[in-house]
Amino acid sequence: MITGDHVTTAGAIAAQLGITGRALTGAEFAALSDGELDAHVDEIGVVARVAPEDKVRLVDVLKRRGEIVAMTGDGVNDAPALARADIGVAMGITGTEVTKDAAEMILTDDNFATIVTAVEGGRGLYDNLMKYIRFQMVVLIGFILTFVGAGVFVVAAGTPLTPLQILWINFAIDVLLAIGLGFDAPTPGLMARRPRSPSEPVIGRGLAVRLAVGGVLIATGTLIAVGYGEARFDLTVATTMGLTAMSLLHVVAALEWRDQRASILSHDTLANGRFVVLMLVALGLTFLVTTLDGLERIFGTTPLDGGQWGVCALVALGYLLVVEAGKAVLRALERRGGVRG
Repeated sequence: MITGDHVTTAGAIAAQLGITGRALTGAEFAALSDGELDAHVDEIGVVARVAPEDKVRLVDVLKRRGEIVAMTGDGVNDAPALARADIGVAMGITGTEVTKDAAEMILTDDNFATIVTAVEGGRGLYDNLMKYIRFQMVVLIGFILTFVGAGVFVVAAGTPLTPLQILWINFAIDVLLAIGLGFDAPTPGLMARRPRSPSEPVIGRGLAVRLAVGGVLIATGTLIAVGYGEARFDLTVATTMGLTAMSLLHVVAALEWRDQRASILSHDTLANGRFVVLMLVALGLTFLVTTLDGLERIFGTTPLDGGQWGVCALVALGYLLVVEAGKAVLRALERRGGVRG
């Protein structure tokens, strides 16, 4: 707590709030050298009777130590520190216009508890954005490797899916799943996570490797379904099985990549009704494109029998089991203090 109030008053309020550490006056704070302040700043709980430059200095000291600094204030003398902090928080009711202009966040109700709500909302938005990015990356890798693999291994003459079938998956299946992920409910335990470092890349090396493996699995599963259909039936059945298998794989991928570590075999998977509905619609469209005469003519599909559907379902189940096993290994490594993926 850094304030213009008397040190005794500030110390008593800090004690009620659970802020521990020494209480200094602004003069005592200013008398500390930069080296002394760097060494002992963790021991300071309250700095009272301060000048505006003392607030700026405290912000600078904390930022030099690699801390992410949020500063709250309502007066003109708080504006320099709010502007220097990583996140300046101004009071919307009692705050001056100068303070509001210098801040990144304005509390319209002057309630500090609102900061927690704002952080939770921000984490939820970022988490949903990452769900969308992870899903889009893994299915994009899957698409690319499916056609590369089909060309290399001469599966369905190098064309496991027709252009219209690709468009169907992109716009009828993936769009629904992406909407579900982008507007998903907050992940359980989101506020218990450690803050993300600003220098952390959106897709780190570990995540990139896992996404690449996930894309390889999608491509492998699709090519298995197409190859099975081509060897036993005809090309139309083979591409229809490829379309069905990839659609099912994308649904499973959306479920799996909602959370990088948590298993989907839990109640939380079905807790968000909106996502469940969109997932069921995607599954319904996967079925309809192989059964409705109009869609069959447009997308070059044909009805599949129970055995053919079974192969597609087994491919999707295999993907689920492999990814779940990978998550289990990752969780075990983290419990033992291993690296984070």
